[in-house]
Amino acid sequence: MTEQVIQQQQTADDEIDLRELLSAIWQGKWIIIAVTFVFAVVAVFYALSLPNIYKSDVLLAPVSEISGLKIPGQLGGLAALAGVNLGGAGGDKTGLAIEILKSREFIGRFIEKHDLFIPIMAAKGWNRSDNSLVIDPDIYNETNQQWVRDVKPPFQPKPSVLETHEGFLKLFAVSQDKTSGMVNLSVEHYSPYLAQQWASWLVQAINNEMRQRELSEAKSSMAYLTEQINQTNIADVRAMLFALIEEQTKTVMLANVREEYVFKTVDPAVVAERKAKPARALIVVLAFMLGSLLSMMFVLVRYFSGKK
Repeated sequence: MTEQVIQQQQTADDEIDLRELLSAIWQGKWIIIAVTFVFAVVAVFYALSLPNIYKSDVLLAPVSEISGLKIPGQLGGLAALAGVNLGGAGGDKTGLAIEILKSREFIGRFIEKHDLFIPIMAAKGWNRSDNSLVIDPDIYNETNQQWVRDVKPPFQPKPSVLETHEGFLKLFAVSQDKTSGMVNLSVEHYSPYLAQQWASWLVQAINNEMRQRELSEAKSSMAYLTEQINQTNIADVRAMLFALIEEQTKTVMLANVREEYVFKTVDPAVVAERKAKPARALIVVLAFMLGSLLSMMFVLVRYFSGKK
């Protein structure tokens, strides 16, 4: 019986009384208020120091083609060898186009063509008054037009295409809705005008890229099929080969006359009027909560340590 009483007393001593807990917090209320206030003020200054980032996106609809050409099994192998698409829904090259959009080779050529090294790697803000970029002087000297950033080998003061590609991927996103099949392409930047321009350029570039690939493939296939026609006298085979050439001729025709070859623009990119980020209010709220939590933990630890 005595041992049970002792165990109950020990259990009661180990339990934290809620009133004691609130009393400890109340005693350290000025510390909590001061720390929370400091966290909130620092968060306000930090949030205000962050430049606005604008987002421009474009909604695209995949352009699919369904081929009606049916070829017997043995002759289908010849068509496949020629690089001819044998039909079905094979004309939908959305997945391939999206992967090309994100590839190092495609983005690298896009960066070099439009000379995007400075806007991607050296910009740190945007002036609305004159629509100019704010360039970081520690990275690029506008007066001498030289890269002055301090980097360790193998990096150079002027960013490489590979390094700039990595920076561009932080500003660029493309995804496809699995339900509707629609593709959303977005670009973020300090300048809303550059974000809109780059998004439009990317759509144009991927359509041209897919068009050129299709033209090159179709012409190679037609050359191969013409060679096969000259080497056979079998009427059925020649008829099939001519049908394949007709399909490739249609591909060449569509590639030459249709500007939106793989993606059709449903909602074009526009110059954003409102920033996409940073969420300054959220930053301040999170800092306020963090300051309150840390200060209360400090007060409680100090209280119970002194009590022991």
